[in-house]
Amino acid sequence: MTFNLKISTYSLIGLYVKPFIIITLICSVTTLNAQSFFKKYFNNLINNKSDIEQPQLLLYPTVSYAPETTWEIGLSSLYVYYAKRDTINRLSEISGFTFFTLEQQYGLWLDHAIYSDSDRWFLLGKLRFQSFPLYYHGIGTNTPKEYTARVDANQVFIKERILKKIKKNLFLGLEIDYQSLSAVDFVLAKSMNNNFKFPLGSNGSNNLGLGVGLVYDSRHNVLNVRDGFFSELGILNSNSVWSSNYNFTSIYSDTRFYKPMGSKNVLATQLLGQFNFGDIPFNQLSQLGGESMMRGYYYGRYRDNHQLAAQAEYRFLPIPFHFTNRIGAAVFASTGTVFNKIENLSIHNLKFSAGAGLRFLLFPKKDIWTRVDYAFTREGGGFYLFIGEAF
Repeated sequence: MTFNLKISTYSLIGLYVKPFIIITLICSVTTLNAQSFFKKYFNNLINNKSDIEQPQLLLYPTVSYAPETTWEIGLSSLYVYYAKRDTINRLSEISGFTFFTLEQQYGLWLDHAIYSDSDRWFLLGKLRFQSFPLYYHGIGTNTPKEYTARVDANQVFIKERILKKIKKNLFLGLEIDYQSLSAVDFVLAKSMNNNFKFPLGSNGSNNLGLGVGLVYDSRHNVLNVRDGFFSELGILNSNSVWSSNYNFTSIYSDTRFYKPMGSKNVLATQLLGQFNFGDIPFNQLSQLGGESMMRGYYYGRYRDNHQLAAQAEYRFLPIPFHFTNRIGAAVFASTGTVFNKIENLSIHNLKFSAGAGLRFLLFPKKDIWTRVDYAFTREGGGFYLFIGEAF
């Protein structure tokens, strides 16, 4: 018995094309829904019409690339609100950032400035948990431009101030500083030889600093201060009595002044000092650089027992374009140095950085801007993208 089996070309095409069409349609609908969701989300974000007293939450993805991390994918968030939804209270903010890289590095950052009703309590702090490389150039100001070692380690950094109002704008309370460095591996640069001197704490450490802090704060919006004064003085002691690996004392001073220049512009200045006495592990030495002070230098490019740094920034918020009032700009400059002893402080060791940036008004009713800055130094420069001003 013979069977004749005939399958047309169109039947074969239909066998494969129909599922493909269905999958394509599903993907298209999903993509359109996703596009519609993100379009609606960002439209509501940019053109937010909610009342000023309403809390606001922002979530957005981030992507970046650096040679030491390759591609980094992250998620950032910002939550702002007034206590009891009363705009007479100061604006509180909680920000978060989580990331991972293709080099299996990851981290979680949380920052906050929280004011209770009528400023009875003020909580100011930050948390960093990450597995991420540190770059060690040595100690002092006469260190090479290229790092001498890449330090792979797990890091925990918690700094918290729990402050009680004792007078209008004046707060006093407990300061806590916990730092842990574990699973430490110094990967020496190719240019280094066997004479490399490992710094104190190169095997890792756990240190808990306890102390007191005095803060004067007349700011109303910490993310964009237009008129106000902030000054903090903190004294912390890390001691083996409370299980710290090293015994040392830190004195920290941060003073900021904001003056309106006309109806829109702002002149902001900052003076920062940190002084450490005792046996200080390398990761807790005073460090120059970062996204706030001495922009353009890698955080920790220069480190030593003590540091002094100052910066000024002029902000145009907004620039008076005829087509929008949501674009601003800023120019800034800073100088600073690190030193091992007070008597060795010298103006000849000062480092300098300067730059400029653009601003976009993210939350008009709360006067919150996002910034894109470029800073340059004698050693190069760098871009910075953040919500809120640098200081």
